Amino acid sequence: MRYAGRFLRHKFSGFSRASQNTQKFREHVQSLMDSGEKNFAVNLTGVPMLDSSGIGTFVRTHKMLKETGGKLILFAPTKMVRQTLKMVGLERFFGLYEDEGSALAS
Repeated sequence: MRYAGRFLRHKFSGFSRASQNTQKFREHVQSLMDSGEKNFAVNLTGVPMLDSSGIGTFVRTHKMLKETGGKLILFAPTKMVRQTLKMVGLERFFGLYEDEGSALAS
């Protein structure tokens, strides 16, 4: 975890398919929000695919951050993750970017 501009950047891996890992992600985000963080940039290079639990986690996180004036951006998705988000109509909802530079410039 590190800062990149006004965003707290974090790289996740293997979190997409197990509800235990999505719960850990939600708890981690909530803890960071409780300490004042509100802008998150999530590197998806280590996430091979997203199931409904992973998608739901991102939607809830996006909503929580937006309510506090924050922002969630996702970048560097694998081909499967990009296709999944596009298929369910969330590719533009999240602001999905090819790389960290374009994500943080948004």
